[in-house]
Amino acid sequence: MISLSEAEQKAVNFIVEEWELSAQEKQLLMIEKSRKIEDKWWYIVEVTVNNLPDKWVMQVYDDGECDPCYTFVSPFSEAQNSASLDHIPQKLALAIKEERIGHI
Repeated sequence: MISLSEAEQKAVNFIVEEWELSAQEKQLLMIEKSRKIEDKWWYIVEVTVNNLPDKWVMQVYDDGECDPCYTFVSPFSEAQNSASLDHIPQKLALAIKEERIGHI
């Protein structure tokens, strides 16, 4: 069984690997919330990008595996898919833009 902090790190690493992000881009990912689901064998981890309202909501199982069927939440509509992305590295901005329009 992994700890909550290990689950958080697994979630961040999953996003980095999923989108092939650099170490610099990884530094911009932050944990917004995380918690162990009582009487279950997983954690819910919310990962966001520094100063953006978008987030990945992921299940991380107590064996350290991440559920590949995560949820991406954004307040921006498809028409606003590039909003607020000009101040972050290009590849991370592309990942968020693609998530916003549902192309994963």
